[in-house]
Amino acid sequence: MADRVVVVGGGLGGLAAAAVAAARGHKVTLLDKNPWLGGKAAVLNLSAPDGSADFRFDMGPTILTVPRVLRRIYAEAGLDQARELPLIRLDPQWRCFFEDGTQIDLMADVATMQAEIEKFAPGRGLGEGYRKFQAESRHLHGVSEKFFFWRPVEGVTDTIDMKANLSPSTIRDVLSLKMGQTAAKVIRGHVPDERLAQMLDHYCQYIGSSPYLAPAVVCSIGDMQASEGVWYPVGGTRAVAEGLAKLAADLGADLRPNSEVTGFDIENGAIKGVRVGSERIACDAVISNMDAIRTYKELVGGDVGRKYEKKGFEPACSGVVLYLGLKKRYDHLAHHCFVFSRDAEEEFDAIYKKGEPAPDPTAYLAATSCSDDTTAPAGGEALYVLVHTPHLRPHHDWSKMFPKYRQTILDKLKRTAGLEDIEERIVVESQLTPVDIHNRYKVLDGAIYGLASHGSFTGAFKPGNRSKAVKGLYLCGGAAHPGPGMPMVMMSGWIAADALDRDRGGRGMSDAAREAGRREAEIAAAAE
Repeated sequence: MADRVVVVGGGLGGLAAAAVAAARGHKVTLLDKNPWLGGKAAVLNLSAPDGSADFRFDMGPTILTVPRVLRRIYAEAGLDQARELPLIRLDPQWRCFFEDGTQIDLMADVATMQAEIEKFAPGRGLGEGYRKFQAESRHLHGVSEKFFFWRPVEGVTDTIDMKANLSPSTIRDVLSLKMGQTAAKVIRGHVPDERLAQMLDHYCQYIGSSPYLAPAVVCSIGDMQASEGVWYPVGGTRAVAEGLAKLAADLGADLRPNSEVTGFDIENGAIKGVRVGSERIACDAVISNMDAIRTYKELVGGDVGRKYEKKGFEPACSGVVLYLGLKKRYDHLAHHCFVFSRDAEEEFDAIYKKGEPAPDPTAYLAATSCSDDTTAPAGGEALYVLVHTPHLRPHHDWSKMFPKYRQTILDKLKRTAGLEDIEERIVVESQLTPVDIHNRYKVLDGAIYGLASHGSFTGAFKPGNRSKAVKGLYLCGGAAHPGPGMPMVMMSGWIAADALDRDRGGRGMSDAAREAGRREAEIAAAAE
């Protein structure tokens, strides 16, 4: 008889977990408190007040990398992701605007980017420095794949069997992680130009952390992006949530929005059911896509909940998002843009140490009309603007802070990105503040990306996917291993479902799924 699995939360991690568990033959029920599925991968439709124009925005994540995670999830069901959920590769990956008026595009090909950097800052050897950074990033990516990805991890002992596997090659891999160094130090060691360093710093954008506090292994994202690309799902990020929901449902999962889980039934340290209002749903296992710390505190409770609350995990940053419907698009914007702050250290110090909005922030823009003419009327733009802010502090009152900070953001775009008349082009707008994010998505203190990846030695580790405190409880999402960012969140769902399946004596991963999730570098090496 199939095991009864309840997935709590229908974000991308929960939907991935539901699909994989159902593909492995388990009886899955997914519950989400919101009336939609997909969590932060929601959609916002806005119409101009006079009804003359309609705009569509992805509300949450907008940059998709490492598509092999999706390929593996679909392959679990014997399906081809490219056919079921088509993706468009973007190059340039980002357009970068700097305070001094200079610009550069981040290109996927390392040799092309090396040449562009030499043109941008000639005579300083920075192109060669970038090439060396990417070589180090590629190595870190390989080590991450070997010890960190696709497995339930909570600490160093979950990645390496010290007794069985501490071979010379393993020791070399561990030393190459540069534990004790920050991402910022590694980046500036190769590319000591503050503008270009800012460009590379913002791989940390995916994990809501400061490069001055995040471990060196985070630099592996550089190779993930260069070797595996940046992609736009046809129909937007929302199409990923809808595709995973359809996949799970087609595999037999029972998907229930408007169903808020209020607690777990735990007997003798093991999950026996979940409570949804007055209803109790019996189950053999639970995969929680709710924030890991809030899962332990609010749903597990008791001594276990208090223990996890005291572990000292730091919430990642929060953010302010502006959704701006423009009557006229800006032709000089790329699909993804970063408008960088005047001073990286000032910016990150404000957000992560002082706990205050940066006085001159970096703004991320998604100008989706570059790739998708269905998001805005002809000639218009559905412009998404994200600025990172601190996670919520007791003294933050965003009802009072927002109007002033909105103007700070718009002034930044006018001054640094050439959007001088943006206020004249806005015909409709909406926004999210850290309070909205906290309440809407049940995250910790409004943290968009779950838990911060801070600490140069152990900053990469998050609560594990297999609970060591409650038998039958598994965790996924940005606040669980391997952390935030679209591919990592979906990988966390796969890991949680795979761990559950193996623990319950399931059939395991198919050969097709194993092959679909391999790195291109690994496939090429095997062919040599």
